[in-house]
Amino acid sequence: MGMDREHSCSFTGHRPAKLPWGFDEADPRCLALKGAIARELEGLYRQGFRHFLSGMAQGCDLYFAQAALELRARRPDVTLECALPFAGQSDRWREADRARWRSILDACDVETVVQEHYDRFCMHRRDRYLVDRARCVLAVYDGSPGGTRYTLNYAMDQGLDILLLDLNHPEKAAVHLTL
Repeated sequence: MGMDREHSCSFTGHRPAKLPWGFDEADPRCLALKGAIARELEGLYRQGFRHFLSGMAQGCDLYFAQAALELRARRPDVTLECALPFAGQSDRWREADRARWRSILDACDVETVVQEHYDRFCMHRRDRYLVDRARCVLAVYDGSPGGTRYTLNYAMDQGLDILLLDLNHPEKAAVHLTL
């Protein structure tokens, strides 16, 4: 099977600034969301998805990447691809966040640097890369403008299956977004 688009799922979701708990991952709402991401990944695995792609931004992208690594620990045929918008993505982050980012990169199966240097379009290029290599997108989205909306709009334009997790009710199953 491997990393063909048919068996690949990308992720998009919010950074800590848009999450009600910010950086506090001990918050019960954050723990519930992480549990929901893990549950959805297990369901995607049962549907035949084996390759998972994360854009590696702070917040939901890292939750997803860690959940994919946990799934891989139980299901050795799972692969995680980390798609970085530019080489220095984590350079300005807090040390603990950089260390976490690095540990995920060290553990992933494929590391893709979409472009070497930052420019104002590199995040959009990374988001399109994620969509262009998947059949499905799992999303954590609150309806606000920004990169997650951009990615979902692009994914819809490309006809991808979209699974939407409700940020305020993560215990609910993800909703299939269809055109």
